[in-house]
Amino acid sequence: MTNEAFIAQNKDADVHSLALSKVPAGIDLHFCLQQIAGLQVAKRKLPSWSKIEGILFPPKLSLEQCSSEQTALHKQQLVERLLPTNRQRMVDLTGGFGIDFTFLAKQFEEAEYVESNENLCEIARHNFPLLGLQKAQVHCSTCEDFIDEMGHFDLIYLDPSRRDAVGRKMVALSDCSPNIEELHDKLLSHAEIVLVKLSPMLDIQDTLRRLPNVSEVHVISLGGECKEILLVLSKKPQSDKLYYCANITTKTQGFCTKAQNIEPIIGTLPEHYLYEPNASILKAGVQNALCQTYEVKKLHPFSHLFISSHFIEDFPGRSFMIEDYCSFAKKDLKRLLEGISQCNLTVRNFPSTVAELRKQLKLREGGDIYLFATTLNDGSHALLRCKQL
Repeated sequence: MTNEAFIAQNKDADVHSLALSKVPAGIDLHFCLQQIAGLQVAKRKLPSWSKIEGILFPPKLSLEQCSSEQTALHKQQLVERLLPTNRQRMVDLTGGFGIDFTFLAKQFEEAEYVESNENLCEIARHNFPLLGLQKAQVHCSTCEDFIDEMGHFDLIYLDPSRRDAVGRKMVALSDCSPNIEELHDKLLSHAEIVLVKLSPMLDIQDTLRRLPNVSEVHVISLGGECKEILLVLSKKPQSDKLYYCANITTKTQGFCTKAQNIEPIIGTLPEHYLYEPNASILKAGVQNALCQTYEVKKLHPFSHLFISSHFIEDFPGRSFMIEDYCSFAKKDLKRLLEGISQCNLTVRNFPSTVAELRKQLKLREGGDIYLFATTLNDGSHALLRCKQL
């Protein structure tokens, strides 16, 4: 039996159990386990790649760090907007497994992939022709060494490594490799546009102070979870930066604004509808701008919950109908919670955690009732009972 036949036969097998089983003679078990594990991840994360016969997969860490197909498509569409006509040359200076590179490279006449890991370069040389990138050039080099020798590009893309030498996750911009802060001026001297992917844990405002030429900030979520931050750097500094907040797997469109530091419009109960912005908006810190775009008001400057008298169908986040609300006086709580034994509980700008409040209210998790514990503009605490729409 060949390695390929063994992989095909066991593509849905449990990798840990397979590692302990007896395999036919001549099988490279380490290689096969890596490919089976990679194929299983690809079915979820890279569905189009999982259908291409012969694709090689890297070790688990490289797969964990790579973009999903959905976020790679977002980058592709972003570059089409940034460079609508002039897409001659691009380079990915931190190639990795090459997900983002393959989606971006298809938009350019020439595309170059740079990666310091020789094993990943070999995988790229094997995979790129299978993915329709016969002309892609693969360079085994560090980002820093390649920059010193390269020419001019329409687009430079980077996804700095966010792990140290022993595999621990790093968050600070200065801890990433390569160090974008140090390379900032040099990168812009070689490209019209520089696109940088960074950790969703990054402090955006601190990063903007360190990188003066950022013109756009994209915060990307999948299914309500913030996955990555994209920064667009251009040669001309921008005083008013564009913030784009996308939650890719939901019906609502992305929220886009240049309004960062604005005062919210404050509302009071009773109202009919409650809204919770998606994770990308909260991460970007542009939630107050929702008051300008939609006819909504905040319950409190720091609560990040919004209300309205009529339903806002395209609000970028979760929407609820407010069925009732009360103070935290015992008699009020007893009335509101009568007949309720379980709920979905959220706290916003509230002195207790979800676990603490759930224990206090003696409520199990689950069901179709949603409770929001929050602080109103007069400083009082309130509990809102809602139905998700």
